[in-house]
Amino acid sequence: MRFTGKRAVVTGGASGIGKATALRLVDEGAEVWIGDIDEAGGRDVAETSNGRIHFLRTDVCEASDIEAILHAADAAGGLDVVFNNAGAGGSRDPIDQISPEDWDRTQALLLRSVALGIRYAAPLMIARGHGGAIVNTASIAALQTGAAPTAYSVAKAGVLHLTTMAAADLSRYGIRVNAICPGFITTNIFTSALGITGENREQANGAIHHIAAQAQPLQRAGRPEDIAAAVAYLASDDASFVTGTHITVDGGMTIGPRHSWDANAPSLFSSLEAFAG
Repeated sequence: MRFTGKRAVVTGGASGIGKATALRLVDEGAEVWIGDIDEAGGRDVAETSNGRIHFLRTDVCEASDIEAILHAADAAGGLDVVFNNAGAGGSRDPIDQISPEDWDRTQALLLRSVALGIRYAAPLMIARGHGGAIVNTASIAALQTGAAPTAYSVAKAGVLHLTTMAAADLSRYGIRVNAICPGFITTNIFTSALGITGENREQANGAIHHIAAQAQPLQRAGRPEDIAAAVAYLASDDASFVTGTHITVDGGMTIGPRHSWDANAPSLFSSLEAFAG
């Protein structure tokens, strides 16, 4: 029960990684405020928590909404943990086609929201004098090309550097700031980004689940609970000497080319062996 007596805020908490993390924190003793624009989903999560999860409609593109949910948790006894997680796929256009408006919307949702989550959480944590833990959702797309569209990948790379800068700024107050880099996690983010809804969404999610199991060395699809476990570690006192870094939870997807982990896949060197004397 690492979070007994602690209060946490999780954005994007109505589904996927946010929901799994909120439930994990509650299981370990926390009281959690979840924010999301999905009001029905957020209320459903709260109603099944025996009063341990509170929902507040939160659009993370609105600074006042971010500030409001953080103050709500703080008013209940002090803010201990913040998981800046809300996001979506953003614009899929390449850099030579994306409009300024789509670029700005994607950065506001995925990067500016995290900056403001830190900005408004820090003074509340500082005032208490008990430190605190902030965890930000980045992505393996922050680490390499080819994992996501350009605007999304750039925003997530920004989240990683923001995490290190904020960790340096806030370390003197005992506030730790870290990030999580999920890999291929089966949530609705993929179907939402592609505009797939209804029965087609269920079928598409099934296909994604199958593809994900073959996409990395660990041959199963990543689950929101996998990310929640890593977030819970970073937010807990078990990570009290960890700040300004990130944990990659991707089943090994970023290890390298497939031949790095699949002996049956051809590599450059094995392909050239036939020409060697």
